[in-house]
Amino acid sequence: MTPPEQRAASFGKIGMVFGLGFIFGPALGGWLGAIDPRLPFWGAAALSLMNACYGFFVLPESLPPDKRMPFTWTRANPVGSLKLLRSHRELFGLATVAFLGYLAHTVLPSLSVLYMGYRYGWGTASVGLMMAGVGMAATIVQGGLIRPITNQFGERRTVLIGLLCGAVGFSVYGTAWEGWIFCLGIPVMAFWGLAGPATQSLMTRRVSSTEQGQLQGAIAGINGVTGLIGPTLFTQTFAYFIRSDSAFSPPLKLPGAPFILASLLLLGAAVIAWRTTKAGGL
Repeated sequence: MTPPEQRAASFGKIGMVFGLGFIFGPALGGWLGAIDPRLPFWGAAALSLMNACYGFFVLPESLPPDKRMPFTWTRANPVGSLKLLRSHRELFGLATVAFLGYLAHTVLPSLSVLYMGYRYGWGTASVGLMMAGVGMAATIVQGGLIRPITNQFGERRTVLIGLLCGAVGFSVYGTAWEGWIFCLGIPVMAFWGLAGPATQSLMTRRVSSTEQGQLQGAIAGINGVTGLIGPTLFTQTFAYFIRSDSAFSPPLKLPGAPFILASLLLLGAAVIAWRTTKAGGL
């Protein structure tokens, strides 16, 4: 198993791979879509099947047999995961931080294309280049900067730095009146990538070696729940703040309101993280 002091960097490598996917995924999807509109979905299905086969047949088990927990249905469900997250006060606080972070993140896949087209008139090529830039910035931060920053400031401060950078980045996105100003927020937003790996690393310190897999499943469950809530929350916020009918028009026309909301969620997460890690001595 990875030593606790190296886990933030290890989780950062996972984020780096995600960033690479953000670079090459849109390009591959666009190329396949030019051939047939359904082909990107078949391509995604094929890649998912390959990933599952690799995990089942090739990927080695990292946990020794004596540390493996027997399978039970009482733990293999969302309620069982919640029970684990509530087993420690600090763990539940950090899970709340993760929830707010995942929820804020859903604004990007749910709304970016609509927002950029509405506010800046960007076409598919411009949006694709922007996404590639986001992926490149995330790859640099999560692949090369997490370890030295964590070593320098510690995991607690790294979480706070990441959340505050994300809040600032979303504020830039939401208030940018021109596209080039929006792009200025990309390198700031990239440092939000520090928060997730450092948060997960802190969470792993609060469970035993036999519960590490269950914890990762619980974190994935949190992400799944936000995937149900976030798209509706942010698209409806966007729809309300751009509508112009007299009956239900907003007091202020603000297309960037969903990004401002995401910024506020990260500020709330930063407050919770500060209080939780201070109280827990993390």
